[in-house]
Amino acid sequence: MKLSDRLQLIADEIHCGETMADIGTDHGFLPLYLLETKKCPKVIMADISSGSLAKAEENCKLAKADGDYDLRLGNGIDILEDGEVDVVAIAGMGGNLIADILEWDLAKSRSIKRYILQPRRHVGKLRHWLYCNGFNIVKESLVEEGKFICEILTVESGPAENGREAEYGAEFDYPDSLLEHANPMTAAYLHRKLELENMILDNINKNSQNASGEGVLCKARIARIESLISRLEETDA
Repeated sequence: MKLSDRLQLIADEIHCGETMADIGTDHGFLPLYLLETKKCPKVIMADISSGSLAKAEENCKLAKADGDYDLRLGNGIDILEDGEVDVVAIAGMGGNLIADILEWDLAKSRSIKRYILQPRRHVGKLRHWLYCNGFNIVKESLVEEGKFICEILTVESGPAENGREAEYGAEFDYPDSLLEHANPMTAAYLHRKLELENMILDNINKNSQNASGEGVLCKARIARIESLISRLEETDA
């Protein structure tokens, strides 16, 4: 089975021999690939949508899936037992929704060793939640899919006492870790985000009744991106 670059990068972050669950599995391509390549001895395909899970089941039949796999209908990681798998993949959802899924049962969330998370939006909000709840981002990856550059976070669970207090700010939207784990997509990613934030600031100044407060936050994000671009260019020089 040939995966998209996005799903392949997620698959590459899963260690050989790990058991895994794919939350929001949709077609089930990622876990099926992990079974086919014998990278994972057991996979769980889960989705809140019965239609999506039916697609995954049909693909299992078409692929003549050989291995230990399970299809489960349900919400988030509710479908798992504590510590049932080594790693959980949650991809293609908003960052706020991913945080809600993990927060619903924190004890269960912490019982799973690792997560591979790919938020579609609000990645800064997700980073902030992870930081405040003692989860550690150990790697940040970027991959292009169509007109988008997707962020993929490799996260290790930590005990509750590792939680930290922090106000949400631009450093969560555009952290230093983007440079620490820089890849060929980093410069394009930062320049696209800079263009987007400048457009947002322009719209705030034109249309918002609260331009001052919103503008300050947007200017902070712009300054943060410009700093990262400058540091990246110094490194590449």
